Amino acid sequence: MKVSIEKKCINKGVKLTDQRKIIAKIMSDADDHPDVDELYKRVSKIDSKISLATVYRTVKLFEETGILAKHEFKGSKARYEELNESHHDHLIDIKSGEIIEFVDNEIEKLQKKVADKYGYELVDHKLELYGIKKKS
Repeated sequence: MKVSIEKKCINKGVKLTDQRKIIAKIMSDADDHPDVDELYKRVSKIDSKISLATVYRTVKLFEETGILAKHEFKGSKARYEELNESHHDHLIDIKSGEIIEFVDNEIEKLQKKVADKYGYELVDHKLELYGIKKKS
């Protein structure tokens, strides 16, 4: 079962103001990778008194405490997603900005093989693929 960002904050000792609770809920419910401006738009629909600066500060706090992951995909603003234990890679559509999360065991094996070939033990990696959707 997925643990909410609010519960992760509590577990990590992050003080949760009412405004932070709203931001945490919006991020927990997100099925995409919003940038701060998009997150601010979503938050403003619930509480118009929350400022853009508050959203920036909260996102930075959540990132620094290991609750959110920051992605700086080529050619776009920084985007955020909940930091999960499970690994996944990203396929980014350079026209629409759509981000597809995927896991591919063949790629995982190949990365380990490459590291082994050069005498390394793979401890972490990040894979971002950029493309344009094919016409059907």
